[in-house]
This record gives sequence, structure tokens and C-alpha cells, in this order.
Amino acid sequence: MSASSATPAATLGRRGVLAGLLRSPALRVILRRLAAAIPVLWGVTLLTFLVVEALPGSAAQQILGAGATPQDVAQLDAELGTDRPMVVRYLDWLGGLVTGDLGRSLTDERSVTAVIGSRFGATFELVVFALVFSLAFTVPVALLAARKPGGIVDRISVTVSMAGLSTANYVLALVLVYIFAVELAVLPAIGYVSPGESVVENVRSMLLPAVSIGFPLFCFYTRLLRADIIDQMQGQDYVTTAQAKGAGPWRVLVRHAFRNSLFGLLTIVGLNLGTLIGATVIIESIFALPGIGQQLLQAISNRDIPVIEGIVLVFAVIVVVANLITDILYSVLDPRVRHGDN
Repeated sequence: MSASSATPAATLGRRGVLAGLLRSPALRVILRRLAAAIPVLWGVTLLTFLVVEALPGSAAQQILGAGATPQDVAQLDAELGTDRPMVVRYLDWLGGLVTGDLGRSLTDERSVTAVIGSRFGATFELVVFALVFSLAFTVPVALLAARKPGGIVDRISVTVSMAGLSTANYVLALVLVYIFAVELAVLPAIGYVSPGESVVENVRSMLLPAVSIGFPLFCFYTRLLRADIIDQMQGQDYVTTAQAKGAGPWRVLVRHAFRNSLFGLLTIVGLNLGTLIGATVIIESIFALPGIGQQLLQAISNRDIPVIEGIVLVFAVIVVVANLITDILYSVLDPRVRHGDN
């Protein structure tokens, strides 16, 4: 076949693939979620800017200290550009955002991208460690508890979950530091070791912070997953059918009830990611981790608006992406789900 006759066919084939992708329910879900995320992210940045603007003091005052004269503060405000109207500064920041420029820090003149990049690794590790810890214990404990409702494992799990949900993560962090760092001296109380320096020491430095965040999550997820599995086991026809076909108790529990309960667990994990990220702000300060959360507190103290805006935007994007991934995982777990047709 000649090249001239092959080219139109190839073009039609590519167009057919593109048309098929555009008709895909999963792609329509992604595009719809991304479109809805734009006003959400804009609202988050605007609200953050207004809140920070309402705080007393200024970046110039924080940099110069309490002994600075009003003239010195006014001069530095002019140099930093913080003496301009709020609307002008916000629109300038939005204009830079469109081109990928998040601005520069008011305190050390580094780009906001560089500031966030230097701190992102520790926060990412902390979030991943906390999620892995919570989910690794949630699934087996919830299955064992749901296997025999009212049994010894179920009663213990309910008691532990109630205790964990009643304890703030920063209180738990202090208790863990006292037990494992002060009394037993088996784990470091503060500090961070990167994986490049030592993988073992990195895990040791992240263990207590991750447990401080992950344990309340484990308690929350376990209660929800246990209740959902029990509901599936007691009220669904497919469970009765599987039992009638001779499927064993564990097979019915894991292959049928647990798989359907994963929908609820995924939803809660996705929606709860914002709470998890918010918890890193406090936990990183307690354990002196060089993460984004600790940087956010420093930026708020210094009234460093570009850094605050950049960090809040990154957190918001992470939450939006996590919820988008949750929607996609629904169709992976059950191809019959058609979000695009809703």
C-alpha cells in the first residue's frame, strides 16, 4: 500500500481513538472534576489572602523587629511591594500563577517554588507513612472484628477506637515522645534524617510522627469499615447467595463483603486527606520535621504572603487530586460504576 493511501487511514484511526477517549465515562469524570476544581482553588487562594491580610502586623515589621521605626518599616514595605493595595497584589500573584510563577519569599527572597520544594519531601513521607500505618492495621482488625460481632476482638477494637478518637494527635504525640523517647529511649524525640543519609534512621525519625497522625486515622477507619462489613454480611442478597453455594465464611467475608465495603473506605480516605495534611502542621512542629507544615507556620508568623499562598495552593491541589484518584479507583474496583452517566 502506498504512503498516500495509508496516511488518510492512519488519520481516521487516530481520530477514532480520540473520539473514543472523549466518549469515555472515566475521561468525562476527570474533565468535570478538573473544571469544578478551578473555582474551588481560586476561592481557597482568595480566602487565604483575605485572612492573612486581616492579621495584625506586616512582613516588614517582622523582618525589622519590634525596635524598627515607622519610617524604616514604611521604606521596607515599599521595597517589598507590600504597601500596594491588596487587590493589586492579589491580581499580580494570580498573573504569576498563570505562568507558573508563585512569587518570591518576602523574608529570604527565594522563589516560593524552591521553598516548597526543599520542604516537600519530609511532608510527603509523613503523609505516606501515616496512611500506610493506618490502613495496614485497619483492614485486618476490621475483618477480624466483623467476623464475630460482639466477640473479644470486636470489643477490643471498639474500645481502642473510642480511646483513639477521643485523643488529639498532638496529645498522643507528647505521650509517645515521653514513652519511647524519654523513658525507653528507643526512638528519637525530634529531628529528621533523609532516606539518602540512612534508610533505617529515616524510618526511626518518621515513626513517632507517623503514628501520632496515623493512629487516630486507624481508629476512625476501623470503626467505619467494621460497621460497613457487618452491614454487608447481614443485609445483602449476594452474601446469602454465596453462602448458599457453599462458600466458606472467610471467603464470603473477604471476596464479597470486604470488596464492596472498600467503596466506603476509599471515600473516607479521600475526603479525610485534607484533615491528614492539616495535622502535619502541628506534628511537624512538635517533632521538628523540616516539612511544609512547619514552613507554613513560619510564613504565617512572618506574614510572608507569597509563601503562605503557595503552600495553601499546593495543599488544595493535593486534596483535589486525591479525590479525583478516588473517583477513578471506583471504576477500577467495579467497572459497572458509570460516574459519567450520573
